[in-house]
Amino acid sequence: MKFTTLLASAAMVLGLGGAALADGHEKTKVGFVYVGPIGDGGWTYEHDKGRLAVEAEFGDKVETVYVENVAEGPDSERVMTQMALDGADLIFTTSFGYMDPTNNVAAKFPDVKFEHATGYKRLHPNVSTYSARFYEGRAIQGHIAGKMTKSNIIGYIGSFPIPEVIRGINSAYIHAAKVNPDVEFKIIWVYTWFDPAKEADAAKVLIEQGADVVLQHTDSTAPQAAAQEAGGVVTFGQASDMGQYAPFPRVSSIIDDWAPYYIARTRAVMDGTWEQKDTWDGIGAGMVGIGEITDAVPADVKEEALALKAALADGSYHAFTGPLNKQDGSPFLAEGETADDGTLAGMNFYVEGIEGEIPQ
Repeated sequence: MKFTTLLASAAMVLGLGGAALADGHEKTKVGFVYVGPIGDGGWTYEHDKGRLAVEAEFGDKVETVYVENVAEGPDSERVMTQMALDGADLIFTTSFGYMDPTNNVAAKFPDVKFEHATGYKRLHPNVSTYSARFYEGRAIQGHIAGKMTKSNIIGYIGSFPIPEVIRGINSAYIHAAKVNPDVEFKIIWVYTWFDPAKEADAAKVLIEQGADVVLQHTDSTAPQAAAQEAGGVVTFGQASDMGQYAPFPRVSSIIDDWAPYYIARTRAVMDGTWEQKDTWDGIGAGMVGIGEITDAVPADVKEEALALKAALADGSYHAFTGPLNKQDGSPFLAEGETADDGTLAGMNFYVEGIEGEIPQ
């Protein structure tokens, strides 16, 4: 066997680097680990749009790989490890429950860069974290919901009782109650990010309990379909536009736009400028988009919602502005005071007015 053939075989076995380009440089290999299917119509769909944007931006200078439907926990650690062994230079792990596995694998592969979505642990210099201020979009949804409900009952499908989800519930409630003090939130926890059957069942139960608006922090379009079938129930797209259900029941949406971040971080790896950091951007930076507010929303409510969006975007208004109390009546924010990022990042309480307990 020729010596050059032996070298090529060794490189394949060891997973050394990416494929070589004609000019002698190697491709940058970028991996993505997804908690749901790329066709979920929500969270994972938008992350995969970001992956495709990386391919479009860099062409044959990059190779992207992904694994979908990866359970949070030990299986995700196996998938990340295999990606690193296969020569990934950069790995995006796109669900909260991947936080410890990401750091565990990063410790074993110090030359690989890891980016964890929605987490806060950066235990090694090759780990960065990133998330979006989804709660800003929830504020807009809450305003519209509070104005449009006729039953004064708003349903909310929660995934897991983590700070990200609790922040969203609080933000939606604060802004619904501002415009409708009689509003009541009913919350169902489904303990999954993506399970269309469970999500549909939750939506149906909320509608049976009188909710004529249903919000969700889960990834499928099943709640939209359940609302459409029930008739007269307002919904909002989650993570993606879910525009196939517009103009009603889906009257607007929160859209996660990861593409600019994925392109920037890939470029940083390619040019050697990648550094550990934490990114938490919102409407102003474009990481959180607000889908079209349809004409099913009264014109004056639409105008108010767009004004709220503008104020959140330019920083003249913060979604958590006092006076606000915690659920037990104890002070949270004084008049005019705004919540700091540390409090928001670790939020583990409901604001005053929301009934029920946060599951432990």
